Amino acid sequence: MQQYNITKGIWGIVGVYNDALRFRDMITQKAQERVRILTFWNKYGEAATKEAFKVSRATLFRWQKILNQGNGKLEALNPKSTAPKTRRTRAIPEEVKNLIFEERSHEKIGKEKLAVLLKEDQIGVYSSSTVGRMLVDLKKQGKLPQPVRYSLSGKTGNLIERKPKQYKKKLRSVGHRGQLAKADTIIRFTNGIKRYILTGIDCESEFAFAYAYASHSSKTAVDFMNAFKGVAPLSLAYVQTDNGSEFADHFEIYCNQENIVHFHAYPRTPKMQSEIERFNRTLSEAFISRNRHLLAYDIGAFNKKLMDWLLWYNTRRPHWSIGLISPLRYIMNKLPAAESQMCWTSTNS
Repeated sequence: MQQYNITKGIWGIVGVYNDALRFRDMITQKAQERVRILTFWNKYGEAATKEAFKVSRATLFRWQKILNQGNGKLEALNPKSTAPKTRRTRAIPEEVKNLIFEERSHEKIGKEKLAVLLKEDQIGVYSSSTVGRMLVDLKKQGKLPQPVRYSLSGKTGNLIERKPKQYKKKLRSVGHRGQLAKADTIIRFTNGIKRYILTGIDCESEFAFAYAYASHSSKTAVDFMNAFKGVAPLSLAYVQTDNGSEFADHFEIYCNQENIVHFHAYPRTPKMQSEIERFNRTLSEAFISRNRHLLAYDIGAFNKKLMDWLLWYNTRRPHWSIGLISPLRYIMNKLPAAESQMCWTSTNS
């Protein structure tokens, strides 16, 4: 398709366009107001300007001088930063430094105790806040030694330096719109045997999945997610979990590889996981409590029987939250006829 430039042949259109961009992006409203006041001053005089805008004579001349120095460009009247060019630095007396270094060599005491010692030694009367600011300055200057913590290795018997943990900021699902699946872990003891049932549910369609494991690690969580994606007739692009260790390390790597956005619930906020917690209760009362012996002594048979129960749960059981229909029926009702015929889950798991 041939395109035409409607501005072709108009003299000066580029200059006008550039001036419009400069006026929009570089000239502030404050500068426009000052130009308006200067124009009023040149037209009506000093007395009228002072009465109308409450601006002194010295300010008007100063603005006019700035505009002339800027070659008449309006952005020269933009307000400048009022921060001082040179700022005062806190001077810490040498005797105060020496006392801090001396007392901190015995123990990492705080600002309140240091303020008491400074007063007792008649070095000076300082508030705890002032002493705290002195400590911050000394830390920034690298003059205040930081204690090194060690732990004893149980394997080698060597001392290992304990470094502070680097905490990664976790994503939250607050404000998220769209499909969101939630996952959790149920732990059960039977005659001293510990078993873990990982569970997941799609919050919109109530489609759920679960699988039992003998170990509790991020690798089992990856295996569960692979199985969940294999049977779920929907896109698991957003998953929310609690802060359990099984949803870290290998699970995080898996989510990055599969382009799955991993949200974390806030600590001690079970309401953020209300859908999966409700499914866990249903699963525990309707299935786990009746098959505790299988869960403990034959986990393979337990999972096989669990798959039969999940097929009934997702394809037959009516759910109040989706209008008393099954989750699979709810998903199929939202799809076109051609796609709904292809919406069958994998039963190989």
